[in-house]
Amino acid sequence: MRQQHACWPALRAAFPYTTPILAGFVFLGFAYGVYMNVMGFPFYYPFLLALVIFGGSLEFVAVSMLLSPFAPLATFLLALLIQARHLFYGLSLFDTYRGLGWKRFFLIYGLCDETFSIIFSAKRRLPEGVDRGWFMLWITWLDEAYWVFSALLGGLVGGALPFDTAGLGFVMTAMFVVIFIEQWLNECYHATAVLGLVAAGSCLAVFGAQSFMIPAMLVILSALLLGRRPLERYYLPESDQAGGRETR
Repeated sequence: MRQQHACWPALRAAFPYTTPILAGFVFLGFAYGVYMNVMGFPFYYPFLLALVIFGGSLEFVAVSMLLSPFAPLATFLLALLIQARHLFYGLSLFDTYRGLGWKRFFLIYGLCDETFSIIFSAKRRLPEGVDRGWFMLWITWLDEAYWVFSALLGGLVGGALPFDTAGLGFVMTAMFVVIFIEQWLNECYHATAVLGLVAAGSCLAVFGAQSFMIPAMLVILSALLLGRRPLERYYLPESDQAGGRETR
């Protein structure tokens, strides 16, 4: 019975954290639904793809895949390369999702860039008395719902109204900038933030805009693994360091 009641306070606590995601997903999800409709797909295609794939960049690429000759191996490899960054997200959340029972299956399936950012920025400021598992689960569910139903709305509207999607991609960029600034302001130490900026900037200069993501993730992961102990002394409370894990 406690778990049933715990979900509602967690929903109230999680929703404010997801409002920036709502603002970004409404525009991009709607544009995606319109795009699929203009390409000749019925309204339920963007809804089903958003529900099953739930990977924004991959979903846009999937439109051209569906219109191309059948090539399952090439499609698999392309999808793996586009979404490979989630391998690193999953490794970094290994301990965070530990011990959550059935919730972890939804948390793993619904993990996306935006959900990862929100969970990492919010988990150290979890409101008192809110169940951690339900809190993260609601963030995951809400983010997915924003995208799925925005895509459905865009598919329903389709080409009925003139809708220029040029420039909408910057909405997500601006949202990540806001999340980064908020996390910077709420942390006393900025070692990991500086690491991300340096790694991303260096790999961008070396590998170019189309290929820097995976090398940057490898550099960040390696640096975090090598510097785990000194970072824990700065970022984790003494009680967490003694226990060797996050406070549940």
